[in-house]
Amino acid sequence: MATIKVDVVSAEEQIFSGQAKFVALPGEAGELGILPGHTPLITRIRPGAVRIEAEDGSEEFVFVAGGILEIQPGVVTVLADTAIRGADLDEAKAEQAKKRAEEAMQNNTSELEYATAQAELAYATAQLAAIQRLRKVHAKH
Repeated sequence: MATIKVDVVSAEEQIFSGQAKFVALPGEAGELGILPGHTPLITRIRPGAVRIEAEDGSEEFVFVAGGILEIQPGVVTVLADTAIRGADLDEAKAEQAKKRAEEAMQNNTSELEYATAQAELAYATAQLAAIQRLRKVHAKH
C-alpha cells in the first residue's frame, strides 16, 4: 500500500511525523482528504481536527487552530498556528473558554473586542468538536 510522509508542526514543536495512508483536515473551503499521489497544493486551514491514518491502520488526531497546508509529491506538511495532540485536549478548559467568549460577545464594548471574542468562540467550539470526534473513534475500539 502506498503511503505519504506527514509532518504536523507548530511554532513550539513537532507534533507528528510519520508515514500515512490517508490524511483528513479542515481546509479553508471545506474538509480535505489527502491520499498518496495528491496534486500539489498550498492552502489555509481552519481550526479543527487533523486525522491521520497510519500505515498500520491506527489513527492519530491533532487539533490545529488554523495554519497552512502544503502538499508536495510524497510529503504533506501542516504548519499550524497552534497544535495539540488529541490525547492532550482538555474538555473542561475548552468549555470554560467557550463560556468566557460567549459572555464577552454579550458584553462587548467595541468591534475589536467582539471580533476577538468571536475568534475565541470559534477556537473553543472547534476544540470541543475535535474532542467529541476523538471520543467517538475511541468508543468504536
